[in-house]
This record gives sequence, structure tokens and C-alpha cells, in this order.
Amino acid sequence: MSDVPLVDLAPLAKLLALAALLALLPLSWVWLRSRRADARARLATLTALTLFLTFDLIVFGSFTRLTDSGLGCPDWPGCYGEASPFGAHEEIRAAQAALPSGPVTFTKAWIEMIHRYLAMTVGALILVMAVFAWAQWRRGRTTPRAEGGGGLPLSPWWPTATLVWVIVQGLFGKYTVTLKLYPAVVTLHLLGGLALLVLLAVQHEAFRQRPLTLAPALRRAAFAVAALLGLQIALGGWVSTNYAVLACTGFPQCNGSWWPEMDFAGGFTILRHLGQAGDGGYLAFEALVAIHMAHRVAAVLVVGALLWLAWRLRAGGDAVLGRFALGIAALSVLQVLSGLSNVVLGWPIAAALVHSAGAAGLVLLLALLLARTAPRAHRAPAPRALPAAA
Repeated sequence: MSDVPLVDLAPLAKLLALAALLALLPLSWVWLRSRRADARARLATLTALTLFLTFDLIVFGSFTRLTDSGLGCPDWPGCYGEASPFGAHEEIRAAQAALPSGPVTFTKAWIEMIHRYLAMTVGALILVMAVFAWAQWRRGRTTPRAEGGGGLPLSPWWPTATLVWVIVQGLFGKYTVTLKLYPAVVTLHLLGGLALLVLLAVQHEAFRQRPLTLAPALRRAAFAVAALLGLQIALGGWVSTNYAVLACTGFPQCNGSWWPEMDFAGGFTILRHLGQAGDGGYLAFEALVAIHMAHRVAAVLVVGALLWLAWRLRAGGDAVLGRFALGIAALSVLQVLSGLSNVVLGWPIAAALVHSAGAAGLVLLLALLLARTAPRAHRAPAPRALPAAA
């Protein structure tokens, strides 16, 4: 496996063709569903579908990490220079025979490549969103509103920025492989996926145009809760990427102690390889305990803040805000239960997946809430046209 080039662009054309083919299936569904709708409704449908697939991508990315499949194909973007594990059958068979429990097996290779296929499909859909938004903006400049013009309620720079971000995510995926699961890169890859979810949620609400009213003070509080949630998810990603979930056994105590021996400096040295300390030696067990305990203690604050926000939203009496409150409260409780299950039951994959999905669900709910309650202009500012050539 050491002789495999980490980056091999030979299968890139085949992968791009496969991404286009995979994207045709959801795009056909969008076209059939909204063929008689206007441009805004079409973009709303396409964004909703892309949002759904992005959520699936985040959860499947967690499954890839939890099954130790991140290096199931030890090169990027293909698998041993091929577009699928079918073409890399001999290389995978040899690697699996040499190390049956190692990072490369047929199952792990397929898990890793399915994750990449799904990511490419999401990227292709976002590319279509950006192209369609710019085409509609151009039409809105030249066509009267009565004839179907008038533009969109959101600048086409939004889907363009989303496209740029999904390319950045692809680079994080590349460095996840080439840097051999470097914890900082893997954690940033997770956070980048959630940022993509937020970008799509904002656009979805703009295209759907379902404004809600929320008191300015409560909306600022919701932003603060969202920031706390982001910090807690970053801590959770750091726990997962450093394999520190089982550093503490038992609950509410950790390894039989309320405050065990911990090495925060070692645990939160960001620039280091997996399993290594900042000086290149082995990472101490106390550093893993510190990572775990930081996430566990912060969870108390974050869950309390989420439940408080749910209570305040419910107290307003608005039915829609009440549904947001119920969703936030339910997911918060689910996060507590699944987090405890990871510790008490020894980190089963099912509980870990539920925990990851619950975190993504909370991010999505808060992003939708904040986007829907944002002050609305009558129309988003359109990009400035380039001056005509002299």
C-alpha cells in the first residue's frame, strides 16, 4: 500500500461522468415534479432535494469514519487509480490478504467510494443550482416580470458560494486520505459538511418564502445557542477523530472519578498526526480523557441552552415556532441518550450514527429557524453587471 500514489487523477474523467449520471436521477425527479412551476419554485425543490442528500452525506460520512473506512481506498479521487473497486479488485484483494483487519478491504473500499459518489452527486446538483440561478438572473434583467422575468429572491452569488464551498470540501476529503486521517483535517471536513448544510438551508428558506416573526432579543439568543452548538459539535468531532469516545468508562463518573487525571495541553494540540503528541511521541491516555471530558462537560451547558431556547419558542404561542421548539427539544434529548449509549454500551455503531445524525439535525433546525425569521428585503440585491466594452 505504501507504493500507491496518494493522488492519481487517471480516473477523474470517469468519475465526473459518473457524477453527472448519478445527478440525472434526482434532476429528472425535480423536472417532473416542478415542470409547470416558476423558477423560484424549481430552485426551492432542487435545493430541498440537495439539502436532503447533503444530510445523508454527512451521516454516511460518519458511517465511513466509524467503520474505519476512511482509507478503504488509499488514494484519491479514485480507488487504486480506478473509478470503482471493481477495477481495483486485484489490488484490494492483495491488500486484504496481507492485512485482513487493515484499512483496505472490499467492504471498506466500497463504503469509502460510495461516500465519494454521494459527495460528487451533491456537487453536481449544486453546480446545476448555480448555473440555473445565474441564467434566471440574466433573464430577470432582460425580461419583464409579467413575462416571467423579475429575477429571484436571492442573489445567484449564494449558490455560487455554495459551489465554491463544496469544492473546498472535496479538498478536505482529499487531504483526509493523503494525510492519513489527520485529526484536524477530518474534524474540519465534518464542520465543513455542516456549513454546507447551513448554506443550503438559508437558500431553501429564501426560495420557499415562508417568513416567521421572532423577537429580536430571542433571535439573538438563538444565534448564541447555535454558536454553542457549533462549538460542541467541534468538540464531538475532535473526540471522534481522536478515537477518544471510550477514554472514559462509566457515567456520570469517568473511570471511577469525578475529575480524572487529564492532559488538556496534549489533547488539544491541534497540529499533530493521529495517535501522536505534538512532539511526535505517542499521545498519552490522559490526553484522550481530557478530550472526552471537555465534550462531556460542555454537553451539559449546550443541552441546557437548547432546552431553554425550545421553552422560549414554545412560550410564544405560535404554532410553527412551537414545532421548531418540539424538534429542538426532541433532538436534544436524543443526543443525551445516544451520547450515554456510546459510553455505557461501548460505542456501538448504531448509537454513534444516531448521535451524528442528531447533531446534524439540530444544526439544520436552527439554520432553518434563523433563516426563516431573518428580516426580509423586498428583493435580494442583484450582482452588478459588467460594463459594456467600448
